[in-house]
Amino acid sequence: MSSVLNSDTSNLHQRNIDYDIDTNVTRLLKKETITSGVGGAPTTEDDEMEPLPSQPSGAHIILEESSIQNFTRYTDQLLSNFDPRWRNWIIRGIFSFIMLIGFAKLIELGPLVVSLVILLIQIKCFQEIINLGYVVYKSHNLPWFRTLSWYFLFTSNYWLYGESLIHHFGFLMNKNNFLQPLVTYHRMIGFLLYTSGFVGFVLSLKKTYYLKQFTLFGYTHITLMILVTSSHQMIQNICEGMIWFLFPVSLIICNDIMAYMFGFFFGRTRLTKLSPKKTWEGFIGGGISTLIFGFIFAGVLCNYQSFVCPLEYNEEIMGLAISCKPLSLFQKTTYLMPKPFTFFKRTFELYPFQLHSLTLSLFASSIGPFGGFFASGFKRAFRIKDFAATIPGHGGFMDRFDCQIIMALFTNVYIATFARIASPHKILQQVLELTPEKRDEFLRLLRNHLKE
Repeated sequence: MSSVLNSDTSNLHQRNIDYDIDTNVTRLLKKETITSGVGGAPTTEDDEMEPLPSQPSGAHIILEESSIQNFTRYTDQLLSNFDPRWRNWIIRGIFSFIMLIGFAKLIELGPLVVSLVILLIQIKCFQEIINLGYVVYKSHNLPWFRTLSWYFLFTSNYWLYGESLIHHFGFLMNKNNFLQPLVTYHRMIGFLLYTSGFVGFVLSLKKTYYLKQFTLFGYTHITLMILVTSSHQMIQNICEGMIWFLFPVSLIICNDIMAYMFGFFFGRTRLTKLSPKKTWEGFIGGGISTLIFGFIFAGVLCNYQSFVCPLEYNEEIMGLAISCKPLSLFQKTTYLMPKPFTFFKRTFELYPFQLHSLTLSLFASSIGPFGGFFASGFKRAFRIKDFAATIPGHGGFMDRFDCQIIMALFTNVYIATFARIASPHKILQQVLELTPEKRDEFLRLLRNHLKE
């Protein structure tokens, strides 16, 4: 009887400990949510959100960045005399300045280095998102989740980036006996790689965990669709000219900084519950600043051939072309002044790209932030503040590039719809990829067409 009583008492004591821990964690989460609101206003609490299978916490991910956490703790001590709001503002400002300098240096290194860095950032963002899925479901000891996720990332990149390389440099790859089979059988190789991963997933299915494993399968593929597609479109934009990468990215950076500044100093009205720190004042101030910045910056970039020239291989210099005749889009054009303003001046000169810049700027300032709202909702669903703690004051790479994803896709669609002009050099590359028989047939058809 005594042993039973002791056992019940021990179990009751353990339940009380578990209850206290859960209560403290809930209070901590609510306290962080309330203090993060605009002007101290309470935000949406965790009780309003649906529970997840294993109640994940972002602490597992953030603690992995121990050295960065130590650095943040050290800077907090140095700035301990400042109000926490201003402390975060200073740290965020310092690292924003560092990232801007790094971005400028990266652009100087040229399009190939930029493309490689985009690929590396894509991999880092993928890691941050996949780690969330791993934290949620690792307690179930599901097999091959990380291995298959990274395998599908490799397969997706092989398919899409291989297509781009063949499209732009296929005639060079065909000249190399080692690379020629990769060009000829690229799609079949990519399909077989994906099929192998598909078979591996089916073989890894574990009884009683089918639903969770298929959820993870979909989770991985949605992540691939968002990240790999957007990074691939970024590199496609670079191939059309560095301006199509540099300009949209700069618009998002400008909008992000100015929205933060206007929201910090003038923000009073919350914009959305998904992101409590975002305000209407910041949204509007950032939008107007982006339109002004975009119009001026577009005119500056049009003066440099290194930005406006498409990425093409020049056989004479055995390398990428560094100069070209700019398209009419990047040449100054005379326009008639609208009638209400003809009193001041009848005509004015602009680069046509500056008119296009207004549309891009409007999208970056109005729709672009919704990439950030989407990411905020995603993070709230997983009970985390940031995807990682890689960049002090900013969070992880995914926290910085969430808006760039939708902007890159829009830019690619915009180029194809309104700005793309057939390039004789690219047509020649495609003709050179043909077999001698197909090439003769093409020339015959071309001669017949010209005679008409």
